[in-house]
Amino acid sequence: MRGRLPPAREKGGAATGPSPVDRRKSGSKHHLICDGNGTPLKVITTAANVNDVTQTLALVDAIPPVAGRVGHPRKRPEALLGDKAYDSEPNRRELRKRGILPVISRRGHPNIHGLGKLRYAVEQTFALLRQFKRLAVRWERRLDLHTAFISLGCTLICWRRLKKATT
Repeated sequence: MRGRLPPAREKGGAATGPSPVDRRKSGSKHHLICDGNGTPLKVITTAANVNDVTQTLALVDAIPPVAGRVGHPRKRPEALLGDKAYDSEPNRRELRKRGILPVISRRGHPNIHGLGKLRYAVEQTFALLRQFKRLAVRWERRLDLHTAFISLGCTLICWRRLKKATT
């Protein structure tokens, strides 16, 4: 058991790296994809110095099929909204190959009008995740424990939305 865990004096753990905005302190970052209502579909934890654009396709590929209408459940979204951090021509090509319309602001160009209103759902979901104090600051060194707590937080968000919709 002791061989798997880092000694008490070591900081960090898996998926931690120097933060580009916090004086290079070790940290991690959450990448989130959600539906138009803000229901979280997938969260990935990476080191703080990992670019957002590198996680785009991993998030899209991790979306589970959602049943609803009769027939095959839709596995991929019709469109993907993103800010300038997700601007990349190779990602745009890959998204189009998968039948997804990329609605992503381009670097060096004005923002897409109204994109901020649509991205509010993602920011709201991040705020709901941060309400769970254990997720606001990462205390676990082990990535599997942190991922479990994030999954639990997303499950509670979904359950609360379902409970609110049925009442």
